[in-house]
Amino acid sequence: MSNPGQPPPYSQPGYTPAQYYQPPPPQMVPPPQSHTVIIQTTRPSSVPVSSGPTRITCPSCHAQVLTTVKHQATTRTHFWALILCLVFCWPCVCVPYCMDSCQNANHYCPNCNAYIGTYSN
Repeated sequence: MSNPGQPPPYSQPGYTPAQYYQPPPPQMVPPPQSHTVIIQTTRPSSVPVSSGPTRITCPSCHAQVLTTVKHQATTRTHFWALILCLVFCWPCVCVPYCMDSCQNANHYCPNCNAYIGTYSN
């Protein structure tokens, strides 16, 4: 038999340790407070540019610059070349690719090479 001040032996039938010892419930620790800093750079939604170089303040480097213009063919350029091809004007097919008015004018800053805006006809 067992002594009255001692716990029953582990080999006694019907004894499970869970009957006598219940661990305390886990404490919910709130996550540490973290501060998120969002830095948002504002870029003008419409920079006033034209088909040629334009004097503006660069939104990236904030310098007063005359933009560098690079012309790029668009879908409209390819369309006009196709029309000239279909009406048998073979020698004129390259004309839309040589005309700046048939292409978009992409403006870049000459200091930092940042894209500034596009002028499309």
